[in-house]
Amino acid sequence: MKKNIIIFMVLLIAGLYTASAISINEANKILETVDTSRNFTGTDFSAVMTMISEDPDTGVEKKKVQQFRRDDSEMFLMLFIEPVSEKGQGYLNIGENLWFYDPQSRKFNHTSMKESFGGSDAKNSDFGASSLGDDYKVIKVEDDKLGRYNVYIMDLEGTNSEVTYPSVKIWITKDNSLVLKSEDYSATGRLMRTSLFPSYAKVGSKFLATRMIFNDELIDGKKTQITITGISTKDLPDSIFTKSYVERVNR
Repeated sequence: MKKNIIIFMVLLIAGLYTASAISINEANKILETVDTSRNFTGTDFSAVMTMISEDPDTGVEKKKVQQFRRDDSEMFLMLFIEPVSEKGQGYLNIGENLWFYDPQSRKFNHTSMKESFGGSDAKNSDFGASSLGDDYKVIKVEDDKLGRYNVYIMDLEGTNSEVTYPSVKIWITKDNSLVLKSEDYSATGRLMRTSLFPSYAKVGSKFLATRMIFNDELIDGKKTQITITGISTKDLPDSIFTKSYVERVNR
């Protein structure tokens, strides 16, 4: 009897320890910290993205993209450098407007942050300023480990209709609030995509995911891996974030 009581108390204490995550309010504040650490406020940002997409039907495709961001003004430009067949295509975002430019037709067409980026498993929303704190609220938080990292697992619920996914689960490191993994769900609760962020670089006081892996959960074996190089926080000309600039570089 005494042995059973001891075992019960040990299990009870262990259960309390497992459940002893931070409060929902504290978790929501961490979301804001994530945004602050990932957004390049007060400075411009540019880099080169190498994107390798694997599709069981179409095979492997490699693309290179020149990325420009000005998070203070909610602007970004993504210009395709390779392959030659897509060179000059681009996505220009200014505030709430996102356009896709096709140099063949020489037309800008409105698109959405929810749409696929260049036919890959990444979404357009993956490349703008981080807005987890504005777009989601935490509905559940747990303590856990992901590999060697102590993390919080947070279940998030979208707070507006503009979010790419209505619900998301994220794994955030406890020591420096880095997102290591996320799962994106449809409105019906179906897992749509799993994203991994295994590598980060510290750029000034900011943290940038330099390797991202997006796995399509609806098509087995379909995924996109992105590597970021050539990082710079030098000031960019205002003209870069204009339609005329996108047209000019394609002449």
